[in-house]
Amino acid sequence: MPQSPLARTVAALQPRARTELAELVAFKSVADPAQFPKSECEAAANWIADTLRADGFQDVALLDTPDGTQSVYGFLPGPAGAPTVLLYAHYDVQPPLDETAWVSPPFELTERDGRWYGRGAADCKGGLIMHLTALRALKEHGGVPVNVKVIVEGSEEQGTGGLERYAEAHPELLTADAIVIGDTGNFRVGLPTVTATLRGMTLVRVQVDTLEGNLHSGQFGGAAPDALAALIRILDSLRAEDGSTTVTGLAADATWDGLQYPEEDFRKDAKILDGVGLLGDGTIADRIWARPAVTVLGIDCPPVVGATPSVQAGARALISLRVPPGTDAAEATKLLVAHLETAAPWGARVAVEQVGQGQAFRADTTSPAYTSMAEALQEAYDGAEMQTSGMGGSIPLCNTLAALYPAAEILLIGLSEPEAQIHAVNESVSPQELERLSLAEALFLRRYAG
Repeated sequence: MPQSPLARTVAALQPRARTELAELVAFKSVADPAQFPKSECEAAANWIADTLRADGFQDVALLDTPDGTQSVYGFLPGPAGAPTVLLYAHYDVQPPLDETAWVSPPFELTERDGRWYGRGAADCKGGLIMHLTALRALKEHGGVPVNVKVIVEGSEEQGTGGLERYAEAHPELLTADAIVIGDTGNFRVGLPTVTATLRGMTLVRVQVDTLEGNLHSGQFGGAAPDALAALIRILDSLRAEDGSTTVTGLAADATWDGLQYPEEDFRKDAKILDGVGLLGDGTIADRIWARPAVTVLGIDCPPVVGATPSVQAGARALISLRVPPGTDAAEATKLLVAHLETAAPWGARVAVEQVGQGQAFRADTTSPAYTSMAEALQEAYDGAEMQTSGMGGSIPLCNTLAALYPAAEILLIGLSEPEAQIHAVNESVSPQELERLSLAEALFLRRYAG
């Protein structure tokens, strides 16, 4: 099929997209000053603000949000009477984890085997580049036909709610007729997909204490209560024998009726080792899109290297609980805290601190915006029909926007398909997906303008 003039323009913009993505990936914008300097996030925010100004955006501002981070806002006026579309991305990223496990440096965009590797390349710095590419292409073909607001969050990965609280305090800022969240992804490369549901999330830190101080394991072990052992018992209580999540009082038997995820594909996408079984029961889609899932994200205890023969007086863990649509995240948090406290053995003292929380989300896939997006994706992907899937991850801002602007149509697309390995080492983005989705977004804005 011959390319349209708009498609050719999007293709011609790809070298610029790669250059700018490389510049953006180079910022170590992990929104946790305990891991990386806050100046890295500030530099990334300023880069985005400067880029928006250079692209003709007005009212560009760095928004100081209540969690101590900055989001970037800009407005691009369209024709009089045109609808307003809000485009969302986030510039903060997950930490790189073990940098020695990366084939190429995590904060240096590197091309390899037809993909671009770097932390944030897909999640979600690439999402911002997708938005910019779509708008630039439209400018070369008659102009952007809608009013555009862009908001780029600075702490989405931390779940600390800075932008949500800011939006609630300034509800007029992000008003829009349609909202495109560029932070999800296709079910797989080449299969155009919108995300219909997101699981919510609660994040808690649990501290277990049993002794006033560590003890010699030879002298006291066998009778003295071990805080690390107590923590292990508590964490183990969060899973049934088959590995499914078991938080007392939290339903875990919902089913998913939409697009299914074949087990053999899931095993390949997740890179599960031969002979290792999957967790839970039901379909894969049930387990990752429709049911709660607990994950132990980290444990504070002595490392193996340098460990001494001691009974541990205290131990700590960070726990994530993903909750499906239909389950209130605040109620799930209460149930999780109660479970952790009740599961403590030997009278161990347990203190639970909530670190972050976000509600689950369900989009209205019958809206006119979805019809426009379906047509745009089908054209951009050479006739492939748009699919609708769930997503196990969380985007806390979605529910805030839905509550503030109930008439707005919210769509979720993005670059985080399985091969992207977001949140893991060697994250990457497909340049072909970036090109196609940039074109799809440009086509969507045309169609939505009417």
